[in-house]
Amino acid sequence: MSDPRPNVVRVSDESLVHARGLVKRFGDFAAVDGIDVDVRRGEAFGFLGPNGAGKSSTMRMVGCVSPPSAGVLRILGMDPARSGSRIRARLGVCPQVDNLDPELTVRENLTAYARFFGISRRVARQRAAELLDFVQLSDRASSRVEPLSGGMKRRLTIARSLVNEPEMVLLDEPTTGLDPQARHLVWERLFRLKQQGVTLVLTTHYMDEAEQLCDRLVVMDGGRIVAQGTPRELIERYSTREVVELRFPVPDQGAYGEKLAGVGERLEVLPDRILLYVADGDEAVAEVHRRSLGPSSALVRRSSLEDVFLHLTGRTLVD
Repeated sequence: MSDPRPNVVRVSDESLVHARGLVKRFGDFAAVDGIDVDVRRGEAFGFLGPNGAGKSSTMRMVGCVSPPSAGVLRILGMDPARSGSRIRARLGVCPQVDNLDPELTVRENLTAYARFFGISRRVARQRAAELLDFVQLSDRASSRVEPLSGGMKRRLTIARSLVNEPEMVLLDEPTTGLDPQARHLVWERLFRLKQQGVTLVLTTHYMDEAEQLCDRLVVMDGGRIVAQGTPRELIERYSTREVVELRFPVPDQGAYGEKLAGVGERLEVLPDRILLYVADGDEAVAEVHRRSLGPSSALVRRSSLEDVFLHLTGRTLVD
């Protein structure tokens, strides 16, 4: 049976991240407001939520670059306040914005970064070759960074985060701004990392990314955890099997809200469409037509994590 307390993630026998009552304040504002988290070795763990939910502030504390304001935090079994440098040496970090050096080549961005960890030049060159092969950039090793595509830069940033052979990699919005093809290639590389036993901790506001990559995740809103579980558990707990998206040829979709009463378990009125949460989408569409409501379009799809977030917070993930 799952833990009924929404703010608690079950403790693992080996938690690489262990937080209890974790708080991060900026003045009177609590960006992170008392969360409990455990990340297990070898899993992909996600923080899902919109901008401003507290995901990046949490990641900065986990990455030992921002001290907690309150609570308990242990990373790799150590206290960041006392062992920050030792922890950082065993972490890989892929920031939200690529901060590669445009004056260096693709290969040099890896070998120069390796020197920060005391890695010899010979080992750095060897690892750079292996990592460029892993992220499929070997043919661009001698190229400058500036002309690379956004997807290539993202893959290079991920490769750089692996130079020190980290036990855990922190990825803040790893595919923001990438086209679908580039996103899928990044997902494939991250999935391969997980298969190799690397623990991944990522933030995202893309529900499909969380479903693709995460073994477990927490949904954050307003600095707090409002739900936790596997993607499938969350969908089953907070949504229905199918969703019907209806669009009507009027500016105010809400005018049709009362006319759809009783169709499905619940409905959500958004500015551009109405969502019906139902067990059988085709039957729901048939009922809409029996009521002669005449939507301009009707789409039946499976429930997603975005529906979970909408149910929990009353907002879509990209609000």
